[in-house]
Amino acid sequence: MTEILAPRTTRSATAGPPVLGALGLFTVLLGAALPLIDFFIVNVALPTIGHDLAASDSVLELVVAGYGVAYAVLLVLGGRLGDMFGRRRLFLGGMVAFGLTSLACGLAPTAWTLVVARVAQGAASAAMLPQVLATIQSATQGPRRARAMGLYGATAGLSMVAGQILGGVLVAADIAGTGWRAVFLVNVPVVLLGLVLAARAVPETRSQHPQPVDAPGTVLLGVALVSLLAPLTEGRAAGWPLWTWLSLALFPVAATAFYLVERREERRGRTPLVPPSLFANVPLRRGLIMILPFSIGFSGFMFVIAVALQEGVGLSPVRAGLTLVPMAVSFFVASLMGARLVARWGTRVVTAGGLLQAVGVGVLALTVWGSWPDLGGPQLWPGLMIAGAGQALQLPVLFRVILSEVPAARAGVGSGVMITAQQSALALGVATLGTLFLTLVPGRGMGDALATTLLVQLAAVVLTTGLSLRLPRRIA
Repeated sequence: MTEILAPRTTRSATAGPPVLGALGLFTVLLGAALPLIDFFIVNVALPTIGHDLAASDSVLELVVAGYGVAYAVLLVLGGRLGDMFGRRRLFLGGMVAFGLTSLACGLAPTAWTLVVARVAQGAASAAMLPQVLATIQSATQGPRRARAMGLYGATAGLSMVAGQILGGVLVAADIAGTGWRAVFLVNVPVVLLGLVLAARAVPETRSQHPQPVDAPGTVLLGVALVSLLAPLTEGRAAGWPLWTWLSLALFPVAATAFYLVERREERRGRTPLVPPSLFANVPLRRGLIMILPFSIGFSGFMFVIAVALQEGVGLSPVRAGLTLVPMAVSFFVASLMGARLVARWGTRVVTAGGLLQAVGVGVLALTVWGSWPDLGGPQLWPGLMIAGAGQALQLPVLFRVILSEVPAARAGVGSGVMITAQQSALALGVATLGTLFLTLVPGRGMGDALATTLLVQLAAVVLTTGLSLRLPRRIA
């Protein structure tokens, strides 16, 4: 315990490597929480935003998608820039930009201004978030790293649930008449606190052999992700026009070109944006394969339950948000036990978490079928608590597995790749499960649409549970 409380040190000719102390760890975890909270915080605020700014459904989807796409596209670049110029420097710069863009979102006079500000906010998040995991990887060792990674995973999961709860509370509170604007303005004082703490407690780290930015790789990765995420998030609301199909057809072409360019750059002895050799790392590769269906199911569920509880059951934003509190509590409690369980049982904890989540999602589906439309917190809480506990035994451990054998020199690239995969999957979850749900509603009603979507999520949970058996038994 005394080791984790060690004060911050900086790299010098005589001092040892930088050490991330307790205050520094709290600060970078605060920085990790902000972007994830903001991905989900708007879900329950969208109806109010649409009414206040006279925004159509397609524009409202851009409020969500603009942030998510910019965030996903630039994450790997953010990790590379941190390796080059210093992770603390990029963390501070990203946090300043996140505060300013949050202010711009909160003051947006029109819907399109809000969309532009959300895109800029996503770019700011992409500069800040990769530095968190890279700093943990570079400035902690042994049990301290395992503990910090476990806390990061717990923070990520809690942030996604807490964002939706906080959004409902802030919209209902209508602080000083700000209404939905408070969900963005609340970031400003938090950012100011984070900047003060980061300047004092976060050590500077960087790659000892930084490489220049891979411009062709950056452009091709951006084209590939945009060509996939943009049509999937906007297609339904826009009526699937021709551009959405052309964009989806472009995705495999851009993805293949990206891989070929990256492989060529690495064979020439350069360091591409995403080195293909990184995927020879078995824990990273298998962990990434698992994180995709897990995150798709997580974000899709959070979006669908927000819509169903407000528009189907008729709950207010605050009641819809507070319905998820037991899920957040069970996630927190289970995540505290995760490190001890992993020390004894290894990655089989992930398998057990998947089985537990499957039971929870199944209970939720049965509850919806049996109780709709008289559905509220007491009926949903058992399933939510079981599913939340199961998720807590998976997500933090997966983060540890993915980065367990990534060398410190590639910490920024490794964390950028992992978060890009997670963020892209979060956006895909809203696009795919959200589209399925909204497509089923007119013909089958909201209750059956919700139950069917939960069964599709259950299939994703079963998939991740099976894949978990291929994870390395022990974490390096």
